[in-house]
Amino acid sequence: MLSAILLQAATAGMGIAKLGATVGAGLAAIGAGIGIGMIGKGAVEGISRQPSAAGDIRTSMLIMGALVEGVALFAVVVCFLALFQ
Repeated sequence: MLSAILLQAATAGMGIAKLGATVGAGLAAIGAGIGIGMIGKGAVEGISRQPSAAGDIRTSMLIMGALVEGVALFAVVVCFLALFQ
């Protein structure tokens, strides 16, 4: 399925650079999802081991989640800028 979409995009006049930008945007979104999942997993494990530190762990989790989302958003914006240039 993916190969058919990529082949259709390549034959429809899109350059390799533009195809790379779209794949890069997708990889940035996937990477952010994996990163936030790992942050959440670590926070839940930390809270289950030491419930008294739940507030500090939750605060650190939110800060790190925001940083991961910021990097992912920056990567997607750069890919879209490359796509529409």
